[in-house]
Amino acid sequence: MQKMVKRMENKTNKTKDINSRAIAAIKIAWDIFSKKVGGGIIQVNKEASMQLHFAYVLQQIMPLIYFKNDERIDIELETSISDGQRNREADIIVTVHKGDAVFKIAMELKCYRKLSSSGGNRGATDIFMKDIYQDLHLLERYCESGGADYGIGLVMTDHKYFIHAEKKEGKCWAYDTTHGTVAGNARYTTPIGGKPVDIHLKNEYYFNWSSEGDYFFALLEKM
Repeated sequence: MQKMVKRMENKTNKTKDINSRAIAAIKIAWDIFSKKVGGGIIQVNKEASMQLHFAYVLQQIMPLIYFKNDERIDIELETSISDGQRNREADIIVTVHKGDAVFKIAMELKCYRKLSSSGGNRGATDIFMKDIYQDLHLLERYCESGGADYGIGLVMTDHKYFIHAEKKEGKCWAYDTTHGTVAGNARYTTPIGGKPVDIHLKNEYYFNWSSEGDYFFALLEKM
């Protein structure tokens, strides 16, 4: 914990504006969340519980980076936001206030467990891989439409298949998620589950997975 606090201090010294501090704090919160899940302190069995637990960690950390009276950060779950065509619900929105200025960070979360919450084996690995790319697509659209200023994707899984695949056979690997993959700057149209797909990623994203306990975690932001 002391090392994490020191890292936050180093980052805030280099980037004194609260917008940069908020992004750094999200990364610290993700690190803490990952370690708590990997260590068995936090139990996550599906995306909803992942969202709630991570938001709770954020709530504890964000007040630590207010340094002036005109600074404030709000955290909202399942918030309506425009993707430029229609309103959607972003998993988490962090709104940074500095005087009259507002800076919004949108986050989309994805969780895949090998066992479903009911205890059965979970399939649809191809849909999960495609949905990670779809979330990045949505985050870019939120920023382009003015609904957000910055986007971050957060992914966790206990399935090594997504991180260290022995073979890459099948259409799903058009949406490669393995460690070291750089995705983006491309259009993805490979159908998944018999349904058409049209995902255009203008930015590039680096899949840098970390391992904690039986789980793998990735934070995806534009390079």
